[in-house]
Amino acid sequence: MKIPTVRGVIDRRILVNFRIDPEILAGVVPGPFRVQQVNGFGIAGICMIRFKSLRPKFAPSLFGMSSENAAHRIAVEWDTVDGVATGVYVPRRDTSSLFNTLVGGKIFPGVQHAATFEIDETEERFRVHMRSKDGSGNVFVDAVVADQIPSSSTFKDLEEVSQFFKQGSVGYSPNGERFDGLELRSTNWSVEPLDVVEVRSSFFQSPAFPKEAVEFDCALLMRGIDHEWHGCETKNAC
Repeated sequence: MKIPTVRGVIDRRILVNFRIDPEILAGVVPGPFRVQQVNGFGIAGICMIRFKSLRPKFAPSLFGMSSENAAHRIAVEWDTVDGVATGVYVPRRDTSSLFNTLVGGKIFPGVQHAATFEIDETEERFRVHMRSKDGSGNVFVDAVVADQIPSSSTFKDLEEVSQFFKQGSVGYSPNGERFDGLELRSTNWSVEPLDVVEVRSSFFQSPAFPKEAVEFDCALLMRGIDHEWHGCETKNAC
């Protein structure tokens, strides 16, 4: 799927991350992807992201669109002619944008579900509640800005987890018998740690994930990130 380069601003992005038994994650990760492991764990999570001024690269920001979006992500790897590549498998995307639901999986990578979002946030605290309109998805995140990631995290510090997600900038989403790919390229990558007060996800609370198998690891916040989206080569299921 060849798409024009899209640019905009990530006004706010919350990444809530869990460590999960790789064997359990393998049950929901399709080929050609494999679960990427960090210190023996698989890493999966929720991305709650607000875009502003999203538009074709050479269009003025005046014509950009804004939207609230949610994605469930699993860190994966796959083989290429140049070696092993890393990124994320995105089994589900939800959006407040009618336009995104219409073009997703057709002229823009990734099928997207229509959803409503309730937002209550300040500079220090963020409450985001997503409900899909078809009733199949529900996510709630309540988090506050912190000084550091938890000492219990499988990552040693903020720099290590920041680099992990920066390197996993390519995401693939299912679209029938194929996977559509997008690459995020940011010009001012920066993350802050978050403390999570409460998090709920219908995806990670489904029967595919035994309760004791999903452990909170850490959460990150990104604000005011200039970025571009580039289409990637489509992959076939195997």
